[in-house]
Amino acid sequence: MYFITNREPKGSRNSKNLPAPYEFDLSLNSPSNSVYLCKVDKNKKTKKEKESKTAKGKSENFNYTCEELGSKAFMTGLRNAKAKQILLFIHGFSNLPETDIFPRAEGLQKLFDAKQKDLVEVVPLIWPCDNDFGIVKDYWDDQKSADLSAVSFARVLQKFMEWRDEQPEDDPCLKRINVLAHSMGNRVLRESLVKWDEYDLASGVPLLFRNTILMASDIVNETLEDGEKGRLISHASRNVSVYFASDDLALRSSKVSNLKNKVASRRLGHTGPEDMKKVLKNVHAIDCDNFNNAYDMPKGHSYFLEDNKGKPGKVFEHLFQTIKTGRVLVDDQEGRTHILE
Repeated sequence: MYFITNREPKGSRNSKNLPAPYEFDLSLNSPSNSVYLCKVDKNKKTKKEKESKTAKGKSENFNYTCEELGSKAFMTGLRNAKAKQILLFIHGFSNLPETDIFPRAEGLQKLFDAKQKDLVEVVPLIWPCDNDFGIVKDYWDDQKSADLSAVSFARVLQKFMEWRDEQPEDDPCLKRINVLAHSMGNRVLRESLVKWDEYDLASGVPLLFRNTILMASDIVNETLEDGEKGRLISHASRNVSVYFASDDLALRSSKVSNLKNKVASRRLGHTGPEDMKKVLKNVHAIDCDNFNNAYDMPKGHSYFLEDNKGKPGKVFEHLFQTIKTGRVLVDDQEGRTHILE
């Protein structure tokens, strides 16, 4: 599995000596100015792990083995991968790589492979979350980290555009790129596009993503409207799918945290867009209120993977069809809204 991160690794780095081992330093929660384009192998154990097992005579807890590739090797590797489409997965707040992000990305990959092998390659985008105790402290530390990560990930977008322009005219890269942003990962996506537009682009963002999926979004529900920061998400995407549920308890905690800091606005993942008439026509709103808590008890926040019986859930089935076809299925075509039953 390929991944992108701006979390600092352990040890010193030299970009001239790549590929090189990469190990997360979880004691460092500040976003790095550097971006690391890597690959992780769950089936490959390090020499240290093998020696530890021999010395103690029993298996140790498994650690993922990561390798930094560098931008060109990373992008060339993805181009040569069998999958026809790429799905960038941007995780939410208070998520750590080995315990949360890699397992969830693997779960997504298994669901896609079970539906259609070699359709989608899931690529996690990992930003620094805090592992302190206390949800309010974590929430505000992570919100700052999400904002500060934007410059780093904007650089990745620009690197991709430069790499794409270097490809031969008679052999362009034809893979389609999609984004799935969960919870506060929506803030990372939004701010990255803002910084990319501000620092690198002359006249707005290009149409880069085939489908952008905003899942349980922890950003204000007016953000996709004209004049708001999130408008660039619509500009950069062929389709934008907003999945929301009014009884998402994790977003209620988010709302309480924001109110304590005098930010009074409903979240996009609670209500969908505030006014569908004020967003572009490529934005679709999908109501998941009928089952989100049954899929993710008791929070009802991570409802986009399996259902309560371990089978592909209703949200996954819906977003799979969106990614496969490039079209968002909604009952109300004029209002661009849909209720998942």
